[in-house]
Amino acid sequence: MAKKVLITGMSGLIGGALRRQMEGSYELSALNRSEVEGLPCLRASIQDLDAILPAFEGQDVVVHLAAKIDRTEGAWEQLLSHNVIGTYNVFEAARRAGVKRVVFASSGATIAGYEKLEPYKTLAEGRYSELPESWDNLTEHSPVRPVDLYGCSKVWGETLARYFSEAFGMSMICLRIGAVRPNDKPETDRQFSIWSSQGDIARLLQACVDAPDSVTYDVFYGVSHNKWGYRDMSHARDVLGFSPQDVAEDHR
Repeated sequence: MAKKVLITGMSGLIGGALRRQMEGSYELSALNRSEVEGLPCLRASIQDLDAILPAFEGQDVVVHLAAKIDRTEGAWEQLLSHNVIGTYNVFEAARRAGVKRVVFASSGATIAGYEKLEPYKTLAEGRYSELPESWDNLTEHSPVRPVDLYGCSKVWGETLARYFSEAFGMSMICLRIGAVRPNDKPETDRQFSIWSSQGDIARLLQACVDAPDSVTYDVFYGVSHNKWGYRDMSHARDVLGFSPQDVAEDHR
């Protein structure tokens, strides 16, 4: 039988890429504020726990993509309602429905503060001639270092995921997604360090959905093969069997 996968925020850029990757091999459904044509879709806001509960019944895996990306002053109220309360509601609805696994779309914003430090600052600014011969990539064990409230809200989601894993025995996988662009290519020096193609992030999300049962809680980075990158992808290779297929430098 096809695995039943509920995707929140399917109408977004990454949700669309994931649908193209998985449709036909999985039994997909959506939890979305707007209609998603061609698939079962519950239209509701993740801010309303009671309203979203029916979408989770009978699901094997939930991929939680719905979020508010807001780095402006005064963003707190929106981040609180969508990324803090909304993420709790999704995890809690999954728990109540007996869902075995939740894949949480976290963000590289959780560690973006390292770009204030060397050599990551030089990498992000594209001053490649000033770089040492090698540098240490950030791993899942590197302390978080957000630079804004959006990054903090994603740190909250990762911490909440660990709690749900340890308290309720759920598999909770956090994916720190890089820069996924509508035109599917990096456009700035910084993006050549943190870019992910739509195809790579969709394939990695699928690998999280199909991760071994032994993965109860983990954190992975989601970027493509970036010559000037600083986010470790070996952990995804070792645990999930995933390696990026797309190369940032192909877009120079």
